[in-house]
Amino acid sequence: MNDLASRLANRVQLTSDGHKAYLEAVEGAFGADIDFAQLVKLYGASADSAKGRYSPAECTGAIKTPIEGKPDPKHISTSYAERANLTLRMHMRRFTRLTNGFSKKIENHAHSMALFTTYYNFVRIHKTLRVTPAMAAGVSDRLWDVSNIVALLEAAEAKPGKRGSYKKEAA
Repeated sequence: MNDLASRLANRVQLTSDGHKAYLEAVEGAFGADIDFAQLVKLYGASADSAKGRYSPAECTGAIKTPIEGKPDPKHISTSYAERANLTLRMHMRRFTRLTNGFSKKIENHAHSMALFTTYYNFVRIHKTLRVTPAMAAGVSDRLWDVSNIVALLEAAEAKPGKRGSYKKEAA
């Protein structure tokens, strides 16, 4: 939450789920300089026809609770974050549990996230924007392709890195 707060120049409206840890985290990072609300979804049993081993329960309602500042009730939603998470899981199977692509190594997740984020923002044309997000934001003036990402990786690998510690071999 501190990282998020450090990246924002203006007051924002933030919505989280009902996890209690967010209350203290948001307060610690933003103080009173945020419009914060929590959206708690209520779940009930789903119809018998939709039941399966991993089927989610049916959402039967939601409770919107303003926590700090004056959040606009019309914009108390977790839909954007949920859509972003779905897009991430659909593009990168390593974030989908119960598959053989799932990885537990944090370094692999970090590298995979960097590749996905670069691809998503610089290579993939978004239907609603009709350009890439980087082009829409003015960060890039051209459409990238995967070879541009590969060139960045190769350039990074070509730079001399920090060498490991020197140990004398025992004679």
